[in-house]
Amino acid sequence: MKLTTREDISAPIEAVFANVADFAWFERAAMRRGAEIVRTDKLEKPGPGLSWHAEFELRGRERKVDVDLVDYDPPEKLKFLMRSAGLEVEAVIDFVAMSRTRTRMNVTMEATPKTIPARLMIQSAKLARTNVQKRFRRRVAEYAAELEERCHSRGF
Repeated sequence: MKLTTREDISAPIEAVFANVADFAWFERAAMRRGAEIVRTDKLEKPGPGLSWHAEFELRGRERKVDVDLVDYDPPEKLKFLMRSAGLEVEAVIDFVAMSRTRTRMNVTMEATPKTIPARLMIQSAKLARTNVQKRFRRRVAEYAAELEERCHSRGF
């Protein structure tokens, strides 16, 4: 199942990329929401090979996810691979400079089931595709608005 959306952000591409690639911020945000995040790599600089293990509760069940950064191309692209209980999700975030002060963020997530229970979950999501797509777009739009605010508050 593939979900895509795009959002325009009124901030320079470098500022948008820097805020999206602020992985420590994401770790803290997830921990504030009750997730346990452990960095599983030894890299000192951001780049391919960064990885995390996360544990959190979702819909009444304990979930475990391994996340790997597989492509890091500043300021244009980030690509993550997430694995959890028979499901692989590839997330790609592309950035396009529309002007010096405006950036388009394209977000694509593609879920591939690896087990029969995961296949059933994806099939259920496909049946509710309209609602799933609407929720995905709303959450990305909320994140883009927050991202724009963070870029402006940091003086970009």
